[in-house]
Amino acid sequence: MSCSSCSTGKDGQPKGCKNNGTCGTDGCNKLTVFDWLSNMSLPNGERPFDFVEVRFKNSRKEFFQNTENLSLSIGDIVATQAQSGYDIGMVTLTGELVRVQMKRKKESFTDVEAPKVYRKASQKDIDIWQKCRDREDEIQKRAREIAIILKLQMKISDVEFQGDGSKATFYYTADERVDFRQLIKDMAKAFGIRIEMRQIGYRQEAQRLGGIGSCGRELCCSTWLTDFRSVSTSAARYQQLSLNPQKLAGQCGKLKCCLNYELDVYVDALKDFPAQDTKLFTEKGLAFCQKTDIFKEMLWFSYKDNPANWHVLSKDQVNEILEKNKNKEKVASLEMYAMEIVVEEKVVFENVVGQDSLTRFDKPKGAGNNNKNKNRNRNRNKNKNKNRNRNQKDA
Repeated sequence: MSCSSCSTGKDGQPKGCKNNGTCGTDGCNKLTVFDWLSNMSLPNGERPFDFVEVRFKNSRKEFFQNTENLSLSIGDIVATQAQSGYDIGMVTLTGELVRVQMKRKKESFTDVEAPKVYRKASQKDIDIWQKCRDREDEIQKRAREIAIILKLQMKISDVEFQGDGSKATFYYTADERVDFRQLIKDMAKAFGIRIEMRQIGYRQEAQRLGGIGSCGRELCCSTWLTDFRSVSTSAARYQQLSLNPQKLAGQCGKLKCCLNYELDVYVDALKDFPAQDTKLFTEKGLAFCQKTDIFKEMLWFSYKDNPANWHVLSKDQVNEILEKNKNKEKVASLEMYAMEIVVEEKVVFENVVGQDSLTRFDKPKGAGNNNKNKNRNRNRNKNKNKNRNRNQKDA
């Protein structure tokens, strides 16, 4: 989904709407829900749901009641109720799908306590809102300087202005409790606005700021992931990944959320799989498990006395040997059960035309060229000798 203003330009390069998430169709915003009920009409006698979903800076979304029965559609900029004053946001969802979203997020309001939509934003409201948003980077930089002067162990990662410009919310991360009372006084004096400090986690910080992950794609938390599930190192162990913090950690410094994506498949595959510390008792000696391949259902074993020589066994063969070991029976050797793995040669490059040399367009330096060079040198020497003889005669 994308708006018409985000199409390609004359030179084939993407133009980009340059509205920073305030384009008319809301199609290029992150975490946007597609309204698949927009073309369906309500049954007779049913009133449309009077709540709308409004998105503010980044991924912050809230639900507001449309008490004025305004004709709102996705992409409309509205003035909404705030604790003091009003805020400016964009409508991202209307109709019955808002009811589904509220039920999913366990949001329930009565008519008395529900925040309300005041009006559609006028051009004056939009100008004030845009002017405040333009100041956010400058104020964030200045706030960081004040925090460094006060020697506070915190990082101010983002600033969000209220739509009327009367209040600014500073989002920060910190490992320990921070006494920022003096910081609020200094910032209120420097900026002339009301200050609200809100601590967020490192994952919420990465979600707000966005970025590119190690996979080369935009971060999941800043595009489509709405909830953060706990990720443990056992997820990496189940998937037989090396416990390297530099590879397993994401941009937020925590374990990557994508470690949970395929975890259920691995756990299901390991239900009837022998453990990693499985030992096999044979007449030839004790054998230890060296390597496992879950999806090919193969295990590699080696004798205690000869750890360099590995033998491949299938999962069923290992379970069969373990069953015999439970009955205090020993198998003769692993060689009786060992499988031969046939490695298929993969064609990396196939020369179809027959021209695989990088220098095929260069002229070869053969014997013909050498003879030409020799004849040129001989002619030059002859001409030089003739000129010398003429000069001697004239003298």
